Amino acid sequence: MPAQTMTNTKIVLASRPEGAPCDDNFRLEQEPISTPEPGSGQMLLETIYLSLDPYMRGRMSAAKSYAEPVAIGGVMEGGTLCRVLAIDPEARCRHKVGDEVLAYTGWQSHALVKVDDPSVVALHRPEHLPLSYYLGVMGMPGMTAYTGLLLIGEPKAGETVVVAAASGAVGAVVGQIAKIKGCRVVGIAGGDRKCDYVVNELGFDVCIDHRQSPQDLAAELHAACPDGIDVYFENVGGHVFEAVFPLLSNFARIPVCGLIAHYNDTFATGEMSGDDCGRGDFTPILMRAILTKRLRFQGFIVGDFADQRENFVNDVAAWIKEGKIKYREDIVKGLENAPRAFQGLLKGQNFGKLLVEI
Repeated sequence: MPAQTMTNTKIVLASRPEGAPCDDNFRLEQEPISTPEPGSGQMLLETIYLSLDPYMRGRMSAAKSYAEPVAIGGVMEGGTLCRVLAIDPEARCRHKVGDEVLAYTGWQSHALVKVDDPSVVALHRPEHLPLSYYLGVMGMPGMTAYTGLLLIGEPKAGETVVVAAASGAVGAVVGQIAKIKGCRVVGIAGGDRKCDYVVNELGFDVCIDHRQSPQDLAAELHAACPDGIDVYFENVGGHVFEAVFPLLSNFARIPVCGLIAHYNDTFATGEMSGDDCGRGDFTPILMRAILTKRLRFQGFIVGDFADQRENFVNDVAAWIKEGKIKYREDIVKGLENAPRAFQGLLKGQNFGKLLVEI
């Protein structure tokens, strides 16, 4: 078959943001891809869905972290759900043309990858689950919620679990699993609409709007947690954590999943000092509480628990089928709209798991 040329549309990092990302930090580019046969040892993937997640803000910074930053001019990083379009016919490959796969091909419409790339995983899904769920509740966000809560939070029946960003892709699943485990669950979310959803649709016991004064937030949280907080699933930081902190019970567990309130702080991209953030006096108070209350703070990355994937898939798929876990998506159409959608994500403008349909 004669070679044909198709176009790969991609969004690259044009510059590193100072504070909140803006349009100028992104650039849309196009490049030709020769088909139908990829190069030696390669396969061609076509992106169906791109996942947008808060961690991507960290990849835009040059600061040292658990993963390498995106290079200037490099394709923005992200998890994708793709279809295999073509495979080098001379290569031995565990995939076949037409397969749906999970990958990390980033913000682009097509990608050439090695046939033995271990990050490309064949998708085996029950018929009752939509394809897009495998970038959300059945994908990285869902597994983050499952492993962080169960393996670090260790919730016990009758305990109080507080979840920050409770209507988000991770927080919504955390709270519902905590209810399955017999806990009292208090969510914190932004705005009446999200709080109503968290209580009336997801089944949390209470949800508190963080878009009120810090004093009112603290008072409402105290009223909602009269016996203290046994597990706090941290997605946010900032004034939400300050309201939670005094209510932590002895031996409370705090899985630290994210700090979205600080991702755009300039000090968060380098070495922090008391002068930088104005919180130097808080350190002794925090450390004393960790000691006297025997608190357990543990940061984690979902990849730490890769050996739990089978348990996660089996449990969460069953809970969805049984109606014990409900899930909401916020799907934006068109790769060109990804930068604006991502900027909105960092401001809490999305409602549910944010995906881009390519």
